Amino acid sequence: MKNQEITVVYKWTANPGKAEELKAIYEQVTKEMQEKEPGALKVVCFFDEKANALLVQDVFENAAALGFHLSVTAAGHFPALTQVAVPGPFFFCGDVPEELQGAAVAMGLDAVFAPRIVGFERVAV
Repeated sequence: MKNQEITVVYKWTANPGKAEELKAIYEQVTKEMQEKEPGALKVVCFFDEKANALLVQDVFENAAALGFHLSVTAAGHFPALTQVAVPGPFFFCGDVPEELQGAAVAMGLDAVFAPRIVGFERVAV
């Protein structure tokens, strides 16, 4: 199933006293993705106050869109993010090419890569 959507679900755990900075960075990341990444189909962020953790779901149109995100938006914000939070784990769900797997691992991400095996989607009417 080449050229399929790729979903990435991941967590950033804020360092003590840095939760608001983490949230602010992700507001910026989300805005940039919406404006500059047409292949980013969906971004949803949640914040678990008890765990001090930001949970994110990104859906990309295909591997090319994921590659653009990793090399541009993610790479641009990664240094600031690692100053305020600890990354991981990252779950890449879909057909992620080996070169993108290598790029994610090179960023130091605790990454899991899993191709789709079965599923369905209901469309709300």
